[in-house]
Amino acid sequence: MMAQGFQNRTQAGRLLAARLAGYAHRPDVLVLALPRGGVPVGFEVARHLHVPLDVLVVRKLGVPGNPEFAMGALASGGVRVLYEEALHSLNISPDLLRQVTEQETMELHRREAAYRGQRPPPAIRGKIVFLIDDGLATGSTMRAAAQSVRAHAPARTIIAVPVAPPSVHEELADDADEIIALVTPEKFYGVGQWYSEFSQNTDEEVIHLLGQAWGRP
Repeated sequence: MMAQGFQNRTQAGRLLAARLAGYAHRPDVLVLALPRGGVPVGFEVARHLHVPLDVLVVRKLGVPGNPEFAMGALASGGVRVLYEEALHSLNISPDLLRQVTEQETMELHRREAAYRGQRPPPAIRGKIVFLIDDGLATGSTMRAAAQSVRAHAPARTIIAVPVAPPSVHEELADDADEIIALVTPEKFYGVGQWYSEFSQNTDEEVIHLLGQAWGRP
């Protein structure tokens, strides 16, 4: 790893895989990557550990006019996490919340269909599940993902990311059995600042990596 952070998501995934090497070749391990940015990271983790890779689609519920500010998140399986403090402080009406939820639910379903096709969801019960993203900022989408996974009775839920703010361990402590972050910088302004190359992934790139992992053309 460079002093400034990571070269790209591929390198970050390889470094994360090295940290998780003790889980290699285990039949009870499953890597679930959060699209889009978490997929190239998760792909490297799964490839180096020789364990299955799958995706868990999540969508941020952004505030209209300021979509990067999260008032909640959605995850596959009908999970919705809301930040009540943000809803109250911004005076978000139930109608507006419903509109944003409906829009993001449609996009979640679109992505699930694009990425998975007819492939069934992975079996989670009794598995050690790694939830992988390229980094955490607010943690809203990861919280929704963790709650979605825990509804299926995994043996353990482990959040693993290349970079996150120091507060992540406290903020997500109730949502996972373990939280692993390679870098937790005190001066944290966003995930992208810790990557030399942080271009937005496309659906096509996600589908290509999943196709490699799943052995399909």
